[in-house]
Amino acid sequence: GGNSTALARGRLAEDGSRLTEVQVVFRQAPKIASRLHCGSRIVFDRAGNVFVGLGDRFGEMQQAQNPSNHIGKVVRVARDGSAPTDNPFAGRAGAAPEVWSLGHRNIQGAALHPGTGELWASEHGPQGGDEVNVVRRGLNYGWPIVTYGRNYGSGTRIGEEGPKPGFEPPLHHWVPTSIAPSGMAFLTSDRYPGWQGSLFVGALRGMALVRLTLDGDRISGEERLLTTLGKRIRDVRQGPDGWLYVVTEGGDGEVLRLQP
Repeated sequence: GGNSTALARGRLAEDGSRLTEVQVVFRQAPKIASRLHCGSRIVFDRAGNVFVGLGDRFGEMQQAQNPSNHIGKVVRVARDGSAPTDNPFAGRAGAAPEVWSLGHRNIQGAALHPGTGELWASEHGPQGGDEVNVVRRGLNYGWPIVTYGRNYGSGTRIGEEGPKPGFEPPLHHWVPTSIAPSGMAFLTSDRYPGWQGSLFVGALRGMALVRLTLDGDRISGEERLLTTLGKRIRDVRQGPDGWLYVVTEGGDGEVLRLQP
């Protein structure tokens, strides 16, 4: 019994009407009763391997620190689901070879940096403590030992706040109010004057598209867009035409193209 997150591959018909030859290539282990905090963002690295962000499943947050399972981890697998031999925990006794990084709560957005090829991710904190991270090989991102977030309702601390040796601090975090960051994308096109090189993050609770300005690996500024829509922004992507497209969530969800 229980629930798990799976990675599957299939073949999409040319007209987009159906998916065939579907095959599950990876399953998160172990299965857990909770249906919450599944993560599930998928990003291909430049070598053709697949990063998958996997949540802590809500009731199992301490397992995010246990390298023997996939709870609260980013995993990196080949297209057939096998673990690449250069993964940080491959060949290590008592560790799951698919694990790329650990200490995550619930990754909801991910994208490769267009310059460095590194994985960046946005992650839900609890009450406050949402994060943007550069997800690097073998690093520990702290959850639930280190977090800027607090327990829902009471506002009491969950773990330690601020930097702690052995744990990677976020590039950016939101306190005291969560925005619930979701899909994210780097803008490389010149369609929008002054925005090239920015990182865009959809916000569910924040009901906005957040533009983050970058100075290398440092986030130097934040601007909130589309706030008058009053919509939860589930995803944002740069299209092949260079325009930004956002997906709003709800019964009247839409795909919108941003105009400068």
